[in-house]
Amino acid sequence: MERRAFLAGVAGLLAAPLAAGAQPAGKIPRVGFLHFGSPGPSVELDAFRQGLRELGYIEGQNIAMEVRFASGRVELLPELAAELVRLKPDVIVTPATPPSLSAKQATRTIPIVFAGIADPVGAGLITNFARPGGNITGVASISAELGGKRLELLKEMIPRTSRVAVLYNPADRSNVLVLKQLQESAPALALILQPLEVRGPGEFGSAFVAMTRERAHALFGVPGVLTFEHRKTIVALAAKYRIPTMWGHRQFVEAGGLMSYAVNFYDQVRRAAIYVDKILKGAKPADLPVEQPTTFELVINLKAAKAIGLTIPPSLLQRADQVIE
Repeated sequence: MERRAFLAGVAGLLAAPLAAGAQPAGKIPRVGFLHFGSPGPSVELDAFRQGLRELGYIEGQNIAMEVRFASGRVELLPELAAELVRLKPDVIVTPATPPSLSAKQATRTIPIVFAGIADPVGAGLITNFARPGGNITGVASISAELGGKRLELLKEMIPRTSRVAVLYNPADRSNVLVLKQLQESAPALALILQPLEVRGPGEFGSAFVAMTRERAHALFGVPGVLTFEHRKTIVALAAKYRIPTMWGHRQFVEAGGLMSYAVNFYDQVRRAAIYVDKILKGAKPADLPVEQPTTFELVINLKAAKAIGLTIPPSLLQRADQVIE
């Protein structure tokens, strides 16, 4: 898998001031990790732990972790965040927008490092990228700003496309922001959007029936706590109904989906460890610029295309960062 470095904001991050003696001698720092997924193998936890190892941290020796899992249920996040706060960790790490919002609501003093946030300013997590203010900073995916490009790629894949279904969770703030950007971009591409709300896994089937009934030519699956947790189910439904789909994370394509255009989420969570390291050494979150990506990955699954009888244009394949065969 080709990995590209995130460049924006790095200079400011490396230049952040450090306070001497931030960690008392002999004290092992404790990091909270508020996870939107389920217990078990986790791309996000693996990525963060890799980032820690690259910086010389060994879990159980010179750093401790407290992980809480929401299992894809947004409604559980506030209590899990409060539980972590009661443990008084040195830092809380929050991949995705809903965990980040819950952590911010739970504490104004414990530093919070987010990763993979679609629109941190629009979500109300920070005031600006250069000086976030408050107790929170991290790595943004700016997924909300990619709406126009994703729709362009869908139209290039299927030129006749005029109607695109959008699968999103209205309870997920990041999903709402992404949908808003898609709605702003659609008219210029002569596209009609069909927003379809899903608040739980039991609503996926009816959403696909609805988009099929309205004869949507394609689907954009908005990434979020709910859809990410149940990505294999959603990908299987897209294959069943033979609908070409653009996904908001490469993990959907790795699960059998057709195409994605996004930042590398694994790298984003891995890089969150850099912020944790700076904070443990005395830097203040308010002074650490939020990092923004400058490169994005186009991933295409040829096996998925063949399964629905779709031929991917050669021009699209040539621009792909990875083609899964």
